[in-house]
Amino acid sequence: MEKVVTSIKDLYVLKPNVFGDNRGWFSETYNKKILLELGIDIDFVQDNQSFSKDKGTLRGLHLQTNPKAQTKLVRCIKGKILDVAVDLRKDSKTYLQHYAIELSEKNHLELLIPKGFAHGFITLEDNCEVAYKVDEYYSKEHDRSIKYNDELFSINWKIDNPILSEKDKNAPLYKDSDISF
Repeated sequence: MEKVVTSIKDLYVLKPNVFGDNRGWFSETYNKKILLELGIDIDFVQDNQSFSKDKGTLRGLHLQTNPKAQTKLVRCIKGKILDVAVDLRKDSKTYLQHYAIELSEKNHLELLIPKGFAHGFITLEDNCEVAYKVDEYYSKEHDRSIKYNDELFSINWKIDNPILSEKDKNAPLYKDSDISF
């Protein structure tokens, strides 16, 4: 596995090794020992998976506030998504900046998103499945959303008129939220 440093501190792209032959391929998508060797020491406690049937389904921007903030390790196991992380750490040099990357079943890339970030993705194909690990259990009390098209972040989601949940349609702008990292 290779760790790729992004333009945002503590936000990494992970490239698992993929071994293929005439039968298909094999990849080890998570190995605590290897991550420790790469300088990543996270105890994941929960795995989540989502399915989106239609291209243009947007989920986000989501996060949990302290003390239940989550680190996420995200990968697309079917289809292709644009995955986005927004730095909300006020003491960060990249505060309010975002990082976007295509994750797909073909490229096998994973995005490691630390605590203090909002996260979202949009499906670029029909029938997408996304799997991610978190290092803190879900807490309804600490669950927050931010408007996906908040002009403060200038995110190009690559699709106009996304399919949204009621929660995401009604999410506040960042400036109107109680989020503080």
